[in-house]
Amino acid sequence: MSQVSDNQMMFKVLGSGCKKCQTLEDNVRQACQEEGLEITVEHERDFVKISSYGVMSTPALVLNEDVVSSGKVLTVEDVKKIIREVPYVD
Repeated sequence: MSQVSDNQMMFKVLGSGCKKCQTLEDNVRQACQEEGLEITVEHERDFVKISSYGVMSTPALVLNEDVVSSGKVLTVEDVKKIIREVPYVD
């Protein structure tokens, strides 16, 4: 399991690696870059691990081990909104 410092966010894209999953990952990276944040982004393709998050539809997005979206491709703006809701991000 990856360790995340208090000031670093870690995103996981959950899905098979299809175009929708890749688009979500790209949008997460772009949103974080535009917000000036250093992040870790992982892509989990193992459906046993994906199901352990309780996700029934992909792509899904996990932020610091909490599922924040499933079943849709978030836009860059959607991801920025999620980032801004994290209490310790300036």
